[in-house]
Amino acid sequence: MLKHLEEMLAQKDIAGVWDLHVDYMTAYGFDRLIYAFTRFRQHDGFGKLDDMLILSNHDPDYLEVALQPEHFENAPMVKWAARNEGACSWRWVDQQMRAGNLNLLEQRATQLNLRYGIRAGYSIAFPSSGDRSKGAIGLCARKGMRQYEVERIWAEHGREIMVINALTHLRISAMPFATARRPLTNRQREVLEWVADGKTTQDIALRMGLTLTSVEKHLRLAREALDVETTAQAVLKASMQKQIFLGGPRRERQAS
Repeated sequence: MLKHLEEMLAQKDIAGVWDLHVDYMTAYGFDRLIYAFTRFRQHDGFGKLDDMLILSNHDPDYLEVALQPEHFENAPMVKWAARNEGACSWRWVDQQMRAGNLNLLEQRATQLNLRYGIRAGYSIAFPSSGDRSKGAIGLCARKGMRQYEVERIWAEHGREIMVINALTHLRISAMPFATARRPLTNRQREVLEWVADGKTTQDIALRMGLTLTSVEKHLRLAREALDVETTAQAVLKASMQKQIFLGGPRRERQAS
């Protein structure tokens, strides 16, 4: 495990960390994973899918359907993960189904999983670092494996699996990622950073050597890319997505 952690810490991007994690979990029998993380959690759910980082090696045909809001938001284990912390056996879904505790939308989401052979596994909901952030991962056992076999694996290796997944989550969630419809341009990042520093539109125009109209245009495009209504919301969202304040000096045409 120590070698794996060293390799994970050496990765420079999310893709590298994720590929290592998929390989490591496959060795335990969990060969299909889906990870979700948001910094824009709403109430007891994950919030809008467009604001989430989702990583998965599931079949693309399955993901195309499963990641539709009506299925994702009503999947019982997704709902459980949004409201809880720790690990939960997928046996819980079967228990809820048998007890008649799943509504029609939850039943449909469960049936979708079963049609794609997603039957046995565990989900882990990670502790939140704040009210707005939430991360979780679903570990799906290889096809043909039954839940009682998964329980045996968990009884023997559950502690190690929990540690590896928690550290992977911490590594991924600390890396910058953009979930906006369009990533911010350098100009959009720069004007938002000046706004965050308390500068007015006129101040920003002078510092960047732009017209007021150009500054307003960059702010408008930043709001559109981030899918927000106000510049204050754009600054908050870009900061939480780690799209601004990435280091390096900002250019100034005129001294403060």
